[in-house]
Amino acid sequence: MDRRKFIKRGLQCGLVLTIPMAGCSLNRGKSGKVSFGLSTDIHIDMMPDSKDRIQTYLTHMKQDGVDFLIDLGDFCHPVPANKKMVDYWRSFGLETHYTLGNHDMDKGTKEDYMAFVGMKKRYYSFDRGGVHFVVLDPNNLFVEGSYIPYANANFYKPSEQRAYIDPEQLEWLKHDLSETNNPSLIFSHQSFENPSACKNQGAVRKVLEQCNQKAGYTKVVACFSGHDHTDVMKEINGIHYLQINSMSYNWVGAKYQSEARYSDEIHKQFPHLKSIIPYKDPLYAKIIIDNGQLKLEGIQSSFVPPTPRELGIDSDFNGGLPLVPMISNRTMDFPK
Repeated sequence: MDRRKFIKRGLQCGLVLTIPMAGCSLNRGKSGKVSFGLSTDIHIDMMPDSKDRIQTYLTHMKQDGVDFLIDLGDFCHPVPANKKMVDYWRSFGLETHYTLGNHDMDKGTKEDYMAFVGMKKRYYSFDRGGVHFVVLDPNNLFVEGSYIPYANANFYKPSEQRAYIDPEQLEWLKHDLSETNNPSLIFSHQSFENPSACKNQGAVRKVLEQCNQKAGYTKVVACFSGHDHTDVMKEINGIHYLQINSMSYNWVGAKYQSEARYSDEIHKQFPHLKSIIPYKDPLYAKIIIDNGQLKLEGIQSSFVPPTPRELGIDSDFNGGLPLVPMISNRTMDFPK
């Protein structure tokens, strides 16, 4: 996909959002120009063409000269077979900030995955161009009063026990946001607005909203997540929550299985392929913060047939979340 095609596809799905900004703090940090790539749910272990998808994404980001990349999780299992793919990613020389996804711990611990990709902490923050970036980790079980880190696929528990921010991390978040004067963005694998995602999301939102109230302006501007393989934006009490679509596919499960897309040989190598609908092109986003605006440039693609309509999937599938092969363009005000 060349640069013109990338821009054209992004413009095809444009959507403009305006965030009303409250009164401004006189001593807050000033945001400058910064750009970064955003990807999620690549699922290297499930996709036979994952290397091609990564190449398309990283080539564009390198050509566009982004400052860094953020991956929102479900990148790969920390197993020897994936080392070549991690090395391939690194060969592009682009600074990458990783986020833990639940499936990154299918075959190992958090520490295993972090060492595999070179991630130093499971939650952390950094500053770039006058903007504060915060990466969180909701990959914890809450069982009988205890918070248990995801490890070796132990998270296949009842839904109400999955995806929690642990108390230690929540206290860290309060302190971290109180210590910065810069406008802030939050990144996590599971979202803080979808009730079926992070289960103590109300506690997280309370921290973010109290931060804004204390600052006197929208200091925490937006939260970005993956996990649900969809394209959604919601506004809750002045903060925008954006779900970024998977780079690769949407999971449709056993009811809508199809083996028509790939050969028998490929299906033997990747047995879960029959339960997904891949996107023809890799989906990802480029975000530019400049001159009081945050612009998200996304990709619009199509489904590899048979499509959801051809399989008889209705609009209520996946809890009503949009089943679409796209990441929408979005523009929002950003504190200067």
